[in-house]
Amino acid sequence: MTTDPPACDQEPIRVPGHIQPQGFLLTIDRKSTEVLRASANAGSCTGVDAGDLLGRPLDATGLLPAVLLTDILAHEPQPRLSRTHGIAAFTTGHYLVTSHVSGDERVIECEFIDPAFKGSLDLLYPDMRAAIESLQQDPTPAALFQNTARIVRELTGFDRALVYAFDAQYNGVVVGEDRNDRLPSYFDLRFPASDIPAQARELYRLNRLRLIADAAYAPVPILDREGPGLPPLDLSYAVLRSVSPVHVEYMRNMGTASSFSVSIVVEGRLWGLISAHHAQPRSVPHHVRAACDFLAQIMAMQIEAHTRSSHAAERVERQAVQARLLASMAREEHFVQGLVRHPEDFLSLVDAHGAAVVLNDACHTVGAAPDEAGVAALVAWLAEAHGDRDIYSTDSLAEAYPGMAELAGGEGAVAGLLAVQISQVHRSYVLWFRPEVVRTVRWGGDPRQAKTVSAGRLHPRLSFESWQETVRHRSAPWTEPQLDTAALLRNAIIGIVMRKAEELADLTDELRRSNRELEAFSYSVSHDLRAPFRHIVGYAELLKDELQPKEDAAAAREGAAGAGGRSLRYIDTIIESAHTAGKLVDGLLSFSQAGRVSLAREDVDVDRMVALCRHLLQPELRGRRVEFDVGHLGHVQADPTMLRQVFQNFLSNAIKYTKGREVAKISVSATRTRAATVFKVEDNGVGFDMAYVGKLFGVFQRLHRMEDFEGTGIGLANVRRIAERHGGSAWAEGAVDQGASFFFSIPNRETAENVGA
Repeated sequence: MTTDPPACDQEPIRVPGHIQPQGFLLTIDRKSTEVLRASANAGSCTGVDAGDLLGRPLDATGLLPAVLLTDILAHEPQPRLSRTHGIAAFTTGHYLVTSHVSGDERVIECEFIDPAFKGSLDLLYPDMRAAIESLQQDPTPAALFQNTARIVRELTGFDRALVYAFDAQYNGVVVGEDRNDRLPSYFDLRFPASDIPAQARELYRLNRLRLIADAAYAPVPILDREGPGLPPLDLSYAVLRSVSPVHVEYMRNMGTASSFSVSIVVEGRLWGLISAHHAQPRSVPHHVRAACDFLAQIMAMQIEAHTRSSHAAERVERQAVQARLLASMAREEHFVQGLVRHPEDFLSLVDAHGAAVVLNDACHTVGAAPDEAGVAALVAWLAEAHGDRDIYSTDSLAEAYPGMAELAGGEGAVAGLLAVQISQVHRSYVLWFRPEVVRTVRWGGDPRQAKTVSAGRLHPRLSFESWQETVRHRSAPWTEPQLDTAALLRNAIIGIVMRKAEELADLTDELRRSNRELEAFSYSVSHDLRAPFRHIVGYAELLKDELQPKEDAAAAREGAAGAGGRSLRYIDTIIESAHTAGKLVDGLLSFSQAGRVSLAREDVDVDRMVALCRHLLQPELRGRRVEFDVGHLGHVQADPTMLRQVFQNFLSNAIKYTKGREVAKISVSATRTRAATVFKVEDNGVGFDMAYVGKLFGVFQRLHRMEDFEGTGIGLANVRRIAERHGGSAWAEGAVDQGASFFFSIPNRETAENVGA
């Protein structure tokens, strides 16, 4: 119903090549004043043949009085404006002379002044003053529309005057009417956008006045002077411009012999028309047209004032709701909770019935909203079709996104959508939903038959009888204040997110600084403690060696160990504890170095490295049955020293935690993807409870008793740090008494370069 027929949209309505016969037309070159064109009726109107006018300077034609000629040549109108020069008398009567600019030409129009219509703007002033005061006192838009129609009909003497407003799709609705009984009422009837195609609407916007004095007129051709061809003459601003034959037929089908329209332009946009009709041919004198134009501009200002006033009141009301929501979001740890935990304000902010917040693939819904699958489909569609828009709205989701009804909870469940985009990177949206509002509208004739093609020519519909339609799949439209409020909420959310990000960045900087200080401290302490612990072990062993012979002799004399035997046990405990502390210090030193030293990436043969680690761990295999299953591991780009620490830790742990098995089974494998290489070390040892997997890679975290399995609790923390330094990750899987699998990923070269490793 809103699609303009292509043939109508392509009609050359700005360059018709003809004029209406209630006057004649000339064009002159703006520089030389040579007469370039003349309407074919110029001779019959003036007594001077049109052919004698063409090709001559205007002042040489003797056509116009000297006063008018001087005014025309001395004062060129501003672009898009017409200038009135005065009245000229010819053999057929008096004519009003006006001119305007069209390209390189001046268009001079001489419009016949009907002696039956006498008067001037001066005489109309009292009526105009009363009309303006009346319009300014109208309390509602409906009263303004009705009053305007009444005043225009009184001024023009036409049988019917309508105020015609366009909706968002440019369908028109009659919102005000004043008439007698000669023409039928069209009040509250709708007319499809195809009745006034896009190019015609633009012409109405540019030239606010249009008069068709007699729908049965014969168009008068415009003649060009001889010589090089002239471009088509643009008559967009001409009073006498001939109109489309389709529109003339449209008027006849409506039963109107003449029409006069004034455009209502609000903030540069064609808001609607004041359209007057008469059952017989009727003209409207220039001064009355000017008065109606002035009234239309007053009406446009009143409409704008009404709109701004109502919008301002609505914005104030919504700002109170928004303030409560902002306070709620500020109190919560995350802004999403501030919205979904206050559904009444969240929905009333834009008069919605349901809403959803989608953030980082998490979906939160309130009220009458689609399920998560429906919301996810909507977000995917929004990102693909409207990803470049911060705000998107529609009152007919079924029309904008066919097939969405099923995903959105069934037919009519969600008809209107308002979406604000929080982040393009993570597909984060706030969505509001409205249900279908079924309504019945009356059309001026069946809009499905707005135009027909017959005998290769376009024809308008024949009937304008009231035709009812039930409108489905549409919600109440989203208003400008509602859209503005949604935009303000979006800005507030982004501000909250940015503030949180700044706080997190500050905290991250502080943590990094603290970590650097802690690493420096642990490096210094672990490095400085290595020598004292070695000294303790060394001197304890010397003391043991010195006491051993004395203890052996005493034991031989007494036949049993005495107090000296206890001394040796004390020394053994000191040595064992010092060894354990030394290992802990070595682990701390390795952990600190992993975060401090720079990576030295190179091509590493992992098969050879694992073989080397197995060789170094041979002492731990004595007296054990251990079966290794090592697959092909290949090559990776990594720091060889750090990678050796990873495999040595994984293999050492596998050997340690399979100690109770008759046959220990340890496998090493590698899996390659486009992004990374993942290494896996699997054993059949004691395993662990997955409920505690989060503790595995923490510093000094242990899942088993020291008495059962010795260790420092630093090795796996070191593995995770090495993995992160390479841009990869480390993780584990296991089950109690069913073994464990440890994983370590290293990005491939391209990925590693992207993470800046």
